[in-house]
Amino acid sequence: MTRIIALLILLIPGFLAAMGIKLMRDMTFGILQPPFPYLGLQFLIGLLLFISGLWFIAGFIFHRDRKRNKVQTRFKSKK
Repeated sequence: MTRIIALLILLIPGFLAAMGIKLMRDMTFGILQPPFPYLGLQFLIGLLLFISGLWFIAGFIFHRDRKRNKVQTRFKSKK
């Protein structure tokens, strides 16, 4: 059950990161999506979504690997 919950926790930021890539791609081709009045704003929101989704997934994986001692010595927690 915990693995399914962990998968669901990772799917939401993954979906937001994919949505951010889509918004940035649409701005590149000049396609304005309905909730955004300007292409520049659409790109900034897409970039923010992409970076935040990637940051969450990377932090989740890093935390899991640190807990299992699968990181380099400089990243191990100092207790």
